[in-house]
Amino acid sequence: MQAWAMPMAAQAAEKLVVGVAIPTATHSFTSGIVWWANQAKMELEKAHPGVKIIVKTAATAPEQANQLQDMLTVNKINTLVIFPIESASLTQPVAQVKNKGVYVTVVDRGLTNTESQDAYIAGDNTAFGKLPAEYLAKSLNGKGNIVVLRGMPTTLDNERFDAFNAVMKNHPDIKILDAKYGNWNRDDAFKVMQDYLTRFKQIDAVWAADDDMAIGVQKAIAQAKRTDIKQVFGGAGAKGAVKKIMDGSDPQIVANVSYSPKFMYDAIKLTTEARLKGEKLPANTIIPSVLITRENAKQFYFPKSPF
Repeated sequence: MQAWAMPMAAQAAEKLVVGVAIPTATHSFTSGIVWWANQAKMELEKAHPGVKIIVKTAATAPEQANQLQDMLTVNKINTLVIFPIESASLTQPVAQVKNKGVYVTVVDRGLTNTESQDAYIAGDNTAFGKLPAEYLAKSLNGKGNIVVLRGMPTTLDNERFDAFNAVMKNHPDIKILDAKYGNWNRDDAFKVMQDYLTRFKQIDAVWAADDDMAIGVQKAIAQAKRTDIKQVFGGAGAKGAVKKIMDGSDPQIVANVSYSPKFMYDAIKLTTEARLKGEKLPANTIIPSVLITRENAKQFYFPKSPF
């Protein structure tokens, strides 16, 4: 039995070419995505010498779409793990790859048509919106003005914002003054927050749905010398934010919600190992998001990760 089982496993490994398509490291979360993707490549290629993992980063949706074609024609991939830059514009390019017989795992930012994928792996985007809303509603005693900074137009951002709004509907005395996209980018968030500060004379709290955006928001608040904003709730558990919560060093940053870029590593590993066994992943794998407070912050602090 063993005499022929090993060569077959080796043969399967030799044939496995995994393309990994991810955004470039434009901010700390995507730096984490890139870092974890390369960790997975290094470990899996070492563990399975016949496996080839090609990691490509793209700055824009059209660039990522072109990379998919290159990976198909030049690299001859038979498996794809993609973190789409945008949902709508990548759905068709991914569908074209799947139609060529490539096994597709989509990570985090879902596609607008799930038929374009075999598996989906993400953090819990409903909890990512629900937990901050519940925390802010409680800390404001159910009354006050909130401004929101959304991410980019993606299915996951819609899930987060819908979950946040669903909680806030139960608190009619909390007013969401505005919600604009900050593109998960601290410079864009700084500009959005400057606009909010100009337009709104009383803001009690900010939901900046990302820790990089929270940095831009705080910079704008400091520059404007505003003292009305008591809390800035970011998201994803960046090490800088978690450290502030642990230390109690920033009165505006007192809670967060976990959403680690390590799921990129998990997605590549789960997909590669399933393909080596000739198995399929579940249609959906959701990694839980947890409220981070001073009591449990230590568990979410990863000083070696870029995020």
